[in-house]
Amino acid sequence: MPHLSVNPSSKPNCSTVWLISVLLGLLAVHTNANDVLTVPQQVSLSTNMDSQQLSISWLAGAATTFDLMILRTELNESVFYETVSVMVSQLSGRHEWNWTSVEPLQCTSLSIKVRSREGQSTSEWSNTEILQGSDLPSEEEWQMFPLDRVVPVGANTTFCCIVKEGEQFGTINYGNTVMNTTRLSRRSYATTVVNQGLSRTSGTNVICYNSFKELKIGAVVFVGYPPLLSDFVCETHDLTSAVCLWNERNTNLNTKTRGTRHTLNNRTFTLSRSENPKKECRVDHWEDNWTLVAVNPLGQYSLTDSAELSHRVTPVAPENLTSVAHATNATVLWQWKYDGYSSLALVCQVELTSQGYKTNHTFSGVDLRAVVLPDLYPYEDYSVQVRCGAQQNFWKWGSWSETMSFKSSSIVPEAPDMWVWMNKDYTGQVIWKPLTRRQSRGLMTGYEVTLWSPGERLQHTDILPPDTFAVPVNLTLMATASSDNMVMATVTAKNTEGVSLPASVLIHLRLTDADPRAVSQAVYTDSGFSLFWQSDVNTTCAYVVEWHNASCKWNCPVDWIKVAPGNTNVSIESANFQPGVRYNFSLYSSSSEAPELLQRWQGYMQELVPSSPVLSLLTTQEDSDILLTWGHIPLVSRRGFLLGYNIYISSGSQLRLLANLSDPGSRSYTVKGLSEGSYKFTVKAYTSAGEDTGATASIMLEPFTDWLILEILASLGVTALFLVIVTFLCYKKRKWVKKAFYPDIPEPKLPGDWSRSQAPLDVKPPHHSLVHMVERPEWDSSKEALVVIPEEDEDEDGQGIGDELVDTDEPTSLRYYNQVVDERPIRPRYPDSSDSSASSLDSARTDVTYTGIHTSGSSFVFQLDPQGSSEGHQPQADPSFCAGGGGGYRPQMQSRVPSDDTGQASPNPFPEPQAASGYKPQSSWQMDSPVDDGEGRSRASSLGSPTSIASTLFLLPDGEDHTEEKQPSSSAATWLTNLLSSTKP
Repeated sequence: MPHLSVNPSSKPNCSTVWLISVLLGLLAVHTNANDVLTVPQQVSLSTNMDSQQLSISWLAGAATTFDLMILRTELNESVFYETVSVMVSQLSGRHEWNWTSVEPLQCTSLSIKVRSREGQSTSEWSNTEILQGSDLPSEEEWQMFPLDRVVPVGANTTFCCIVKEGEQFGTINYGNTVMNTTRLSRRSYATTVVNQGLSRTSGTNVICYNSFKELKIGAVVFVGYPPLLSDFVCETHDLTSAVCLWNERNTNLNTKTRGTRHTLNNRTFTLSRSENPKKECRVDHWEDNWTLVAVNPLGQYSLTDSAELSHRVTPVAPENLTSVAHATNATVLWQWKYDGYSSLALVCQVELTSQGYKTNHTFSGVDLRAVVLPDLYPYEDYSVQVRCGAQQNFWKWGSWSETMSFKSSSIVPEAPDMWVWMNKDYTGQVIWKPLTRRQSRGLMTGYEVTLWSPGERLQHTDILPPDTFAVPVNLTLMATASSDNMVMATVTAKNTEGVSLPASVLIHLRLTDADPRAVSQAVYTDSGFSLFWQSDVNTTCAYVVEWHNASCKWNCPVDWIKVAPGNTNVSIESANFQPGVRYNFSLYSSSSEAPELLQRWQGYMQELVPSSPVLSLLTTQEDSDILLTWGHIPLVSRRGFLLGYNIYISSGSQLRLLANLSDPGSRSYTVKGLSEGSYKFTVKAYTSAGEDTGATASIMLEPFTDWLILEILASLGVTALFLVIVTFLCYKKRKWVKKAFYPDIPEPKLPGDWSRSQAPLDVKPPHHSLVHMVERPEWDSSKEALVVIPEEDEDEDGQGIGDELVDTDEPTSLRYYNQVVDERPIRPRYPDSSDSSASSLDSARTDVTYTGIHTSGSSFVFQLDPQGSSEGHQPQADPSFCAGGGGGYRPQMQSRVPSDDTGQASPNPFPEPQAASGYKPQSSWQMDSPVDDGEGRSRASSLGSPTSIASTLFLLPDGEDHTEEKQPSSSAATWLTNLLSSTKP
């Protein structure tokens, strides 16, 4: 059994006891803290509706940190919730805190609660205090806040509209702008306008509309600036009172309730309404220190100034100005408004104005009331005004007096500026410039021009009216009567006070035809024509530069200026200079002798393109070339210095540049190597400004006639020379030519007596030949044909010769009857295609002998009884040869030639067998060869070439193509035949 024992000395655990003690202490501390943080009591509210500020005060013991909550009561929306530190006020013993609302405090009800805070510990919330708004059910009508608010430029303003019970909200408009709105309560709506600009003087309207776009309520807001002052200073005019001046910004708030209020040294004053930014306040007595304060609803501004009276004296303007005027000076007098100026040292400024120019003169002294103005122009209108300032401790100039005008008295005029322009025939004009008002020094009455010769004492005077400035002169009489070749021209001006000093120019009477001096080019710049020259030691008085229009040659309008002798350059400017007009400038030396020409220039104010093209553009053909020539452009039409010409040729609608002639003196140009055809050329002159419109000329390039004639003549000459040479050679070599081209044909040796009419020639073919008759389809049986005529049947008269023996071994005689038989001795002839010779007028017969005709056993002879024979019988043909359609031998035929006298047909009884004239041999002529005729008989098939007794040529067979040989013309053949036959021995 176990044993239990108890130790009386055992103690509890110490750590557990310590932990319990700490927990009990913390609980006690927490309980004490809750007892220290008291709940805020007696929360009170006060408001400033204009500044929209809410003041909250409460009692909370010694606490300094509080949580503050502000809610919109109706919608329970938080507006403000922050922890703020608020000390106890020593005066009231309460905690006070101010809050500024964005919306006007009237827009809706606000609920305010406060509680104390100490670190993370807070007290309970105080009782809720409610700031009642204007949207309570008891306020049933339309309302809008704020009303008539004044805000600075750039501010942000919130407006609210409270809707009437039972109606619906529409929009809020700021001026003409519809704004975005926020709902604050059941009836209240708000909008905020940011960065507001200047409003009108009468303010900007903020209007609330219902849902039907009906205007229900509105407010006005004024946007402007707080006061801003500058340049504040006080001064005195009468040495007793003070006038304070300053500049002030326009605040845009001009009503009595919102305008700026001013005080000067605590004395309130009212400013007169003026748009001038300079403001002014008068005080009866001078004070050394001044303070100016300006206040308006948006703010306040102040300035100070201090000074002694003697340091701020500003004299008033002089009064009652008068003058006493003379020719070259005038006295100006005035009066002062205050008597105190009689002992005041003043400095005064007099401003003198004449013809738009102003000059200032300064005078000083005590009690200054009059001054003398020197160096006036006679007969001149002046105006004057005066202002003054304190001579000692000068502060500033006083105001200008009113303007006073006066006129200086007149005296004799100045000598006129004159010049002489001479032509080349002792005529010219004396010219002078009109006197200005200052130069005339009075009312002009006229001019007097005198011409006189000092040596001969010849004089001529003209009196001219005041509006005349040139007079023509003729010095021919003086030139012939004067021995010193000098004439003096003098001009004087006259006014109501007298005659001016004379102006004179000495004129040379020795006239030259041309001016040898070179002409330079004058360049126009912004300051005019700039001219430069070398100094001339002989010039003692002045240089004279003369200019006029270069296109004028006689009695020209001339202008001139005079230059001091020490100068060597001048710029000429005139309102009369015009673009495109050339002007001549001449420089003369002026001395006691007559003016001498030193240098000349020409120039344009502005060069333009020529106004007209070249004159008289002509085109001339020179073989294959074309020469273009033209005239010059008139000087008045050039309008610039000509630099050259451009030559164009027209290519359709465009111009192609042929050449550029850079020499302005060129007047011609040759276009070379053109072919036949029409051409159009254009010539354009050009200046530095460009080309003119151009002159155009056209030309048709004809064949080169001269060369053509020469070529024709040369060709004719060569041909004639060739013919002469050929004729000469033919004549010298006539024997060779005859032998080669026209050999002699041996005359036939025929037996018998040829003195009588010859009988037909008997042709007996050899034993081995025969006549081969060929059928020809064109043969006509009615035509002539060869017939067999036995020798024993006919004699030469057509009768048979019965007694004569016939040798049967000789060839058979074939008789060929021709129409004409030439009884003359037979000689060779050139064949003529016409065959109409004068020798064939008599009818006769021609005997033809055919040689080389052979037969194998017998001879075949055909008999043809020509028309007009004594027998009158028809020829009979062998059946063996006629069976084929009338083939046969066709003899040479004569063409019919009309008679020269009667026009009757030739006595030739035989018609032509063919259209072509001449002899046609048998076409089937072949070389001799045995041919089988098909009947077992062999005979020669070729007939030898027949030879006519009257013909000098062999009868040739047709070729295979049956082409006829062309015969030479009868005239050429006759000429050659006569030439050759004439040399026959």
